[in-house]
Amino acid sequence: MNVYFDNAASTMVRTEAIEAMNSVMKGDFGNPSSMHSFGRAALGELECARESVAKALGAKPECVYFTSGGTESNNLAIFGTINSLKHKGKHIITSATEHSAVKIPIKKLEDEGWEVTYLQPDSSGRIPLVSFSETLRDDTVFASIMLVNNDTGALNPVGEYGAEIKRRKPDIILHTDAVQGLCKIPFTVKSLGADLVSVSSHKLHGPKGVGALYACDRVKLSPLILGGNHENGKRGGTEALHSAVGFGEAVRLGTLELDDVSEKLRKLREFTVGLLRSQISGVEIIGEGDSPFILCISLPGFKSEVLMNYLDGEGICVSKGAACKKGARSPTLEAMMLRNDIIDGALRVSFSRYSTKEEVGYFVKVLKRATEMLIRV
Repeated sequence: MNVYFDNAASTMVRTEAIEAMNSVMKGDFGNPSSMHSFGRAALGELECARESVAKALGAKPECVYFTSGGTESNNLAIFGTINSLKHKGKHIITSATEHSAVKIPIKKLEDEGWEVTYLQPDSSGRIPLVSFSETLRDDTVFASIMLVNNDTGALNPVGEYGAEIKRRKPDIILHTDAVQGLCKIPFTVKSLGADLVSVSSHKLHGPKGVGALYACDRVKLSPLILGGNHENGKRGGTEALHSAVGFGEAVRLGTLELDDVSEKLRKLREFTVGLLRSQISGVEIIGEGDSPFILCISLPGFKSEVLMNYLDGEGICVSKGAACKKGARSPTLEAMMLRNDIIDGALRVSFSRYSTKEEVGYFVKVLKRATEMLIRV
């Protein structure tokens, strides 16, 4: 039996998105910037996809810009905004639990002279509002805190950050990496109070290589990629039309299915936790299950890599955290101040709309066998 429980890294592209992409590649394959009929048809497809993403975000289509994925969206949000703010102050707020696509760009700004405060998570993995509030200063101009943590599924109260900014210092620009939230956690850009929101296609059954950035009207966004007036001048280069169309279709369907899929996976996650606790002695559940799509567990005394290799040999795919880390320790778990043996034995199990109880049963059965056969360290 093959079981894919690494959906926080990437999901299977759904059939409807594939069909939409094939249709565009075979028919409306023109350049969306061309002025002839093929170009106009391609532009129509592109704008339809943009409207789907915008609707899911509760945003105006003209505020949504297609990118190559979540990493570029985060980079554009940070580097495309920061220069317009430095005359107001040079203090940035972020968290110690951010994805590398946020953490590394902000570290670069820190190296260039910006002052950065890295907020620490509580025992649940969340960044409390009180921590955020206490860090706001007169010279704070930019804040970036993710909506859903990719390692633990912890849901940060971004809407409360936005309300606090509006109450105390409305000119601060708030960005959130919502890559693990779109079509998984109910939100809109208004409910978040965010000026910039990054999302990605391949986390929600769309194709890889495409994402989007929402930027509200008050943000002065400068392009990182020059070479044309594409995306209203915010990103040069001919748009990946077929990928954007696949993204749009995946988002459209994901939005319609959000409540049903979230409820199904909440029950599946609870079932998994219950089965793990009843079958495997000493298993640790990390976090409080804010996102039903992510379950972080640990088997202290075992090494994550050894457990993963054993599971992989039995047809089961899980991870020890973000794929971009390529096996390195999770900074999120370290920031949560967990014991070393818990961090070293951690596994991330991430579900999708296609995950089943039968797969969970097989996973727990094999994991139990692994703990009985493998040598503890």
